[in-house]
Amino acid sequence: MRRTPRNRLVINQQIDKCCCSHHQEDDNRQDAQQGKDTKWLAFLGVQAGLFVFPVLRMLMTAFHLKLLPIVIVLLLMGSANAIVMRHDTGNDRHLASEGEYPAVFYLEQRRQRKVCVATLIDPRWAVTAAHCLDDTPLLDTLEAGRPYGVEIAGQAVWVDAAWIHPHYPEAPHDFLPDVDLALLALEHPLASPQPVPLYRETDEIGRQVTFLGWGFHAVGTGGRYRDDGRFRFAQNTVADAAWRLHFRFDDPRASDSEALEYEGLPGQGDSGGPALLRQHGQYHIVGVAVGELTRLENGKPLQRQGVYGAEVVYERLSRHQRWLDAVMAGTFPPTVAASAADDG
Repeated sequence: MRRTPRNRLVINQQIDKCCCSHHQEDDNRQDAQQGKDTKWLAFLGVQAGLFVFPVLRMLMTAFHLKLLPIVIVLLLMGSANAIVMRHDTGNDRHLASEGEYPAVFYLEQRRQRKVCVATLIDPRWAVTAAHCLDDTPLLDTLEAGRPYGVEIAGQAVWVDAAWIHPHYPEAPHDFLPDVDLALLALEHPLASPQPVPLYRETDEIGRQVTFLGWGFHAVGTGGRYRDDGRFRFAQNTVADAAWRLHFRFDDPRASDSEALEYEGLPGQGDSGGPALLRQHGQYHIVGVAVGELTRLENGKPLQRQGVYGAEVVYERLSRHQRWLDAVMAGTFPPTVAASAADDG
């Protein structure tokens, strides 16, 4: 079984995946651990960058030149905030009702903290980020031959198999990014809740979406609040839709600000969570949370995560719908399954 690495070496950036550490009491220790989690797998020469300028926009989420003095990296989201919101909106206004989004569920609970998110897209299938399988006990449990328990809309449910995208943790070609995506198969199809359908169009740019998550919450001016395990939402607009979806945290204080009323971002703890687009009175899932882009100088971040100006990326599901459909149709065997699981 391939183990998902904490970081991928990429040209010009590295992803901070949206997962949480096991202890909330010591934020300084968590920040230090996040730094330790960064593992460089390879080095690319500056010359390689000379050949990728025509496709740099598509490759933003794929590569990182460590040789440059200042680089943009996509770091693993470890231990700080979940939903990050405007400083002037009010925390209570970002509280969401779990009953309004019953197909969205967390993968693990550590005391009051809820870690990693998945979304039901079919009565038997849920989508999440591939690194969430390692950052929760899900992968280890399935590898041990046991189904993994979750709760969906108040129901105790068993995950008995998982499919990790074949381009994770490494893409087959150096000029392509990995695909941080996984499908989870439930032991039995659910009669309810109603799944969230995939968004299958390719017109995501400029569309407004809703993010969801539990856990730490913060504001764009850099403040951090406690992790109370409450369900929150934020909204944003798709800024770019090449290989992945990009979202930027607009500062409402700027004279040219286009910040939405509930402007915000997902943060640490929200890996795998959905970006939901509402169309014809129904939510569709357009993306899965991967991480936040962070500038580094001499290996150190130039700013805190989740502040105004931050940029996050989501896997763009319209680009991967063939793989998703093929898995759900039983075309491929699972990456890992409980002993009694049906492969299909």
